[in-house]
This record gives sequence, structure tokens and C-alpha cells, in this order.
Amino acid sequence: MISSCEHNVFPEMSRYRSISDNRGYLLLEILIAVAIFSIGFLAVGTMIVSTTRTNTTGNIVTQATLLAVETLETLKNDPVGDLVPANYSDPNNPVDEWGNKGGIFKRSWVIDDPVGYNTSRRVRVTVNWEHLGQNRRVELATITRGNGT
Repeated sequence: MISSCEHNVFPEMSRYRSISDNRGYLLLEILIAVAIFSIGFLAVGTMIVSTTRTNTTGNIVTQATLLAVETLETLKNDPVGDLVPANYSDPNNPVDEWGNKGGIFKRSWVIDDPVGYNTSRRVRVTVNWEHLGQNRRVELATITRGNGT
């Protein structure tokens, strides 16, 4: 006959589960999956913020370029005699994207006579603005003989 003491040689070991017991692994797998998805969502969120910022900057540059083109084309359509060499500033400064008073853009232009024969003019239009703490600028230039040429 076996005494009760000999039957269970290590009574404190009976509390522990065997290695083949899989309970608890599902929770660990779920925690790892949540961590991986969290990193993925964080990357997607960062990408969305970056894309939005880039699109906004591109939109502002396009608006400034269109303001400069509009002014340049208007000045090119004037006769050469009306294009007096000097520095000019838009009286509506600062202007919005349509050229109306009250925006973020400051528009100016310089007219000079590069050849010196009073037959043509060089026109340089500059549009300045501040975005994200940095001064930005678009500058366009052309030489015109007036009347749209």
C-alpha cells in the first residue's frame, strides 16, 4: 500500500498547468494584433496629415501663380507707351486669390526697358505670401512690345 505522502511526491507542482495547456495564448495573440494594427493606423494617419498639408501648399502656389499670370497678361495687353518703367504695388494689397482686397497675397510688379529703344518692356510680376511661418514667392517675367505681343 502506498502512503498518501508517497503518491504525490511534489504536491506544490500540481498547481501548475502543463506546457501543452494553450489557455492564455489567444489573449496574447489579440494584444499583438492590436499593436500591429495600431502602428498601421498611425502610419495612415500621418500620411493623411502630410497629404493634406502638401495639397494645401500646392493650392496656394497655384492661386499665387494665377494672380501673377493675370497681372502679367493685363500689362502685356497695354500699349508700350502706357507701360511706364517703375516699381508698382497692387493698391488692394493684401489680395485674395481673385485679386480682391483682404487676402494673404501681396502683388507687385516692375516694368523696365531692357533694350533702351522704347519699343519693348520687361515686366516682372511678384506675388508674396506667408505660409507655415515661411515667406513664399512666385515671380513671372516676360518681354512685351505691347498690345498683347
